[in-house]
Amino acid sequence: MSEASLTDTSLAPPENHGWRVTFAGMGINLALGVLYTWSVISKGVPAEWQWTESDKSWPYAIACLIFCLIMVPAGRMQDRIGPRIVATIGGILVGIGMILASFTTTPLGFIMGFGVLAGAGIGFGYASATPPAVKWFPKAKTGLIAGLVVSGFGLASVYIAPLAKWLIGSYGVPVTVLAFGIGFLVVVVGLAQLLKPPPKGFVPQDPAKAETPAATAAPSQTQQKKEDFTPTEMLKTWQFYLLWFMYACGAGAGLMVIAKLAAMAKIQAGIELGFILVAVLAVGNGGGRILAGILSDKIGRKATMCICFILQAGLIALLSQTQSETFLANAFVLAAVSALIGANYGANLSLFPSVTKDFYGLKNFGVNYGLVFTAWGVGGFMLALLAGKVYDQTKTFTFAYYCSIALLLMAAAATFLVKAPRHMEAVPKAVES
Repeated sequence: MSEASLTDTSLAPPENHGWRVTFAGMGINLALGVLYTWSVISKGVPAEWQWTESDKSWPYAIACLIFCLIMVPAGRMQDRIGPRIVATIGGILVGIGMILASFTTTPLGFIMGFGVLAGAGIGFGYASATPPAVKWFPKAKTGLIAGLVVSGFGLASVYIAPLAKWLIGSYGVPVTVLAFGIGFLVVVVGLAQLLKPPPKGFVPQDPAKAETPAATAAPSQTQQKKEDFTPTEMLKTWQFYLLWFMYACGAGAGLMVIAKLAAMAKIQAGIELGFILVAVLAVGNGGGRILAGILSDKIGRKATMCICFILQAGLIALLSQTQSETFLANAFVLAAVSALIGANYGANLSLFPSVTKDFYGLKNFGVNYGLVFTAWGVGGFMLALLAGKVYDQTKTFTFAYYCSIALLLMAAAATFLVKAPRHMEAVPKAVES
């Protein structure tokens, strides 16, 4: 075989499937984002089911908790056997869970179907969407690609919220949940077949560095900065625990509002268009993920996080003052506040996978981010339940608001402390030719 033939075949660069994988991941998240429509579904629960506000909190809170816990084993599976099989498992579990929930009218039935099974399915699908996409692109685009993939999860409510409102009004909660279960099973399993990680040894081309000669290690160099951390190594760094705390604060505050937005609008401001606010919040949620990802590529992850935490604290403080007699009790004003709250919440979902990749590398990204992501579930679980329980006792969400504000300000302060781990590892000495 001639040298030219070898050049044309064996040494030819592999086809880049980055954009196809990115948009497939976004599509999967557009289906899995049914989680964010729970405020519309729970508001449509018939009075004859006799659910309390706390009852309505449990399926959502359990789904958040199961979702985040499943992310750890799902991330490990994704790293080892690839995203296609893991995402397919996710689609099947989401479909089965929602189909089973549609045949019950009890909180326990929805906890098992929507909370446990669908929550687990969301975890499997979500864990498989971002890692294969970011691996196809250079580091300078990490924020953008992560933002695009996870934007689907946030944007889902744009179409699911009004669709759920119409279906519930026309056919009731059971038929609505059944239809979503069947539809999302088909969509997620179908798109999962398009997920494909790059081949081993693939190095994405970075146009910005195309003409820069690669740096070569000096023959005497025996150590270099550690790029890829195993889960055990990551758990030994203090940065992991600070990132976890920041994520729990930022995500928990946003999830509390998302879970109760329709109820908050009705109870505090007397506005019956809660489903529209959910859809508007979703636009901000999806857009915030993309914009924060792009911004963090430009000014850094920590600066972007700090801005988002402080702005979110101010917005929740504003929302806490919403009463029927104030200017805030206006559909347009509440829509703007809801969109901004959604944007700042959504920013977390692109910033934290990006900083996890920056700090701990790509090799074990699936399981490492799964461990970081447990903060999302714990934060959502605790604050969503807090909002429901406090309301049942006091008939107001005030305490839950102020608790969220305090946590957000603490997270903003933490951005000044966190920094990338500086661990070193031994490397073989260069061999002289």
